[in-house]
Amino acid sequence: MKTIIDCQNLTKIYKNGDEETPALKNVSFNINEGEFVAIMGPSGSGKSTLMHLLGALDTPTSGKYILDGKDISSLSDSELADIRKEKIGFVFQSFNLLPRATVLRNVSLPLIYAEVPKENREKMARTALLHAGMEESRFYHLSNQISGGQMQRVAIARALVNNPAIILADEPTGNLDTKTGQIVLDAFKSLNKQGRTIIIITHEMEVALHARRVIHIRDGEKIKDEVLHP
Repeated sequence: MKTIIDCQNLTKIYKNGDEETPALKNVSFNINEGEFVAIMGPSGSGKSTLMHLLGALDTPTSGKYILDGKDISSLSDSELADIRKEKIGFVFQSFNLLPRATVLRNVSLPLIYAEVPKENREKMARTALLHAGMEESRFYHLSNQISGGQMQRVAIARALVNNPAIILADEPTGNLDTKTGQIVLDAFKSLNKQGRTIIIITHEMEVALHARRVIHIRDGEKIKDEVLHP
């Protein structure tokens, strides 16, 4: 099985003048292609810092991060931006949709930035929306005319549309009620069954239990790595 993420002794230290605050301490793990992994920890555990490193939003102070065979530990900001565009689909707690744009338009936006020809964009956006479990009857609704759960599925579709190597979701059910959150987690399970690599960052055990594997982070360290559903 192909290793998509290889983290080797990741350490992140934030500096404020002479003061140093270690947010991550020698964290190591691998994630294989097609896995569904939850990274779980309480507030202040270092999981958000780890998410920033995994998402190529930041680089480690020391250690290596190899993403899809490429060491991205010390790339420049512009090189990291290219990695994010090509390799990672993000899903955030706050949806980050344009309220006065249609569902289809919201999902098409990354394709515009990627300079995908116009004739291909709608087809790709439609495919991503259907894979995310979105009803076709909603495609031309404005994003402020749909429910929270539907908004999150649109956000998932937008993350999928460039066919990234991994989907990285940060507290994706945080703004949803329990029933709606379950629908969104089921969408991630469905995508994982299609072969997608899914990583969810969460502080909630009920959310983490939907993954096949849970990496526990506390005080900047990996304290446990358990397989729930082989």
